[in-house]
Amino acid sequence: MKKYLSLFVLSVALVMIFTLSDVAKAEEAGTFSDTDSVKTDLKQKRKEIKNEIKNKRDEFKIQAEVKRKELKQQIETTREEAKQKMRDLKEKVKGEKDTAKVKIKELRIAGREKALERFDAAVLRIDNLKGKISAQIVKFEARGVAVAKAKDFVATAETKLNAAKAKIVEANKLFSVSSEELTSENKTTLRTLTKEIQTLIKESHKALNNAVKSLRDSIKAMLEDLKNATKTEENDDDDDDNSGNN
Repeated sequence: MKKYLSLFVLSVALVMIFTLSDVAKAEEAGTFSDTDSVKTDLKQKRKEIKNEIKNKRDEFKIQAEVKRKELKQQIETTREEAKQKMRDLKEKVKGEKDTAKVKIKELRIAGREKALERFDAAVLRIDNLKGKISAQIVKFEARGVAVAKAKDFVATAETKLNAAKAKIVEANKLFSVSSEELTSENKTTLRTLTKEIQTLIKESHKALNNAVKSLRDSIKAMLEDLKNATKTEENDDDDDDNSGNN
């Protein structure tokens, strides 16, 4: 995503540079015969720059959305593969003859599944919250509320959440390698993954809270603008009435 953002900024800069260069060349060549023509041409150039920036921004948003969807699909596919490996591991354990060892391994696998289920439940809560907030953003955007900042916060939350899902997949792979006790190295890796997952989920939740705050602030600002506009109209009406009386 950083790559596309850099390309977007570079594209905007190039458009502005080439536009200013065109204006300078036209001035040197005597293209602008008077002030009015200069103003008209500059106005057109500014309009073209604005349109170009908008197009680049829209293109960047589309590309970013495609990348997010691809990443989400990839994570979900990998997660399902890891779950299947865990199921295969359970079936393999059942085939062993030593009943005591089978019981120990089944309990070990069950504990691992519960740990993964807790992660999944936390991610699901954030996912559901993100969906509700996104729905509110769409609703208020249709009413003219400024929602750009809120959308950015939701995008940040989604990025953090996808990163957490990817870490959960890593943990799942670690669990599904064997029904034996984890090695010291794998235990250390698991502890690191657990902390990272928890941090990413918290950061995602914080970003969603910021999205809600941003949306509330925008709604408040819009209501304040409407209130001021109403006062201005009332004052104008009063002035007209007083003028008529005089």
